[in-house]
Amino acid sequence: MSALIEIDRLTKRFGTFTAVDNVSFQVARGEVLGFLGPNGAGKSTTMKMLAGFVTPSAGAARICGEDVVARPVEAKRQLGYLPEGAPTYPEMTVQSFLGFVARIRGYRGGEERERVAHAMRLTTLEGVRLQPIETLSKGFKRRVGLAQALLHDPPVLVLDEPTDGLDPNQKHEVRRLIGQMAPSKAIIISTHILEEVSAICTRAIIIARGRLLADATPAELARRGPSLDAVFRELTLSQEAP
Repeated sequence: MSALIEIDRLTKRFGTFTAVDNVSFQVARGEVLGFLGPNGAGKSTTMKMLAGFVTPSAGAARICGEDVVARPVEAKRQLGYLPEGAPTYPEMTVQSFLGFVARIRGYRGGEERERVAHAMRLTTLEGVRLQPIETLSKGFKRRVGLAQALLHDPPVLVLDEPTDGLDPNQKHEVRRLIGQMAPSKAIIISTHILEEVSAICTRAIIIARGRLLADATPAELARRGPSLDAVFRELTLSQEAP
């Protein structure tokens, strides 16, 4: 399997603080990678560097072979990114915001309308398509963010806490959607919930204090402990042991 996502010794320093420390991994087509870690572990910073929103201090990130620093436009064409907080333009309606995103992506006329309609169907937003985004619940706002990431059907998806704020039924629908898309894409999902990884991921990475602690299947991680906190404690102790 050829890698669609390549992270090579990626490092990010903010002054004297190292948020991400020499992290390397790859994700191939058909893989759903769970990116786990406690709050402040470096998950979001790594994803922001991969998405081209934060410049690395060292190392490289590539999407479909395109370096995100040297060739940012080409790399971002291949990427669907749901960032932390799912920022939007709150005064716009769902439909107008997605139309705006479609036009940025280069779609016009009938193709623009079809892309928007398809993204809303995937994320079950038709019922609120004419509402201003600022009037929506946190869960619906998250689904708008997911819809804009899926709109251009990219081969790579980077999703930061995609089910945050969703009720159990909505979480199930998002997980089902990710499972349907998985065979044709490389997907990274950031989360702090081990159960989420077991439900939808084929592989999991744990990061803490900016460093990679583990790269395993969800079943292998689950054998280490019933929760992410338990797994994290065991991995940390095993690294610190003489």
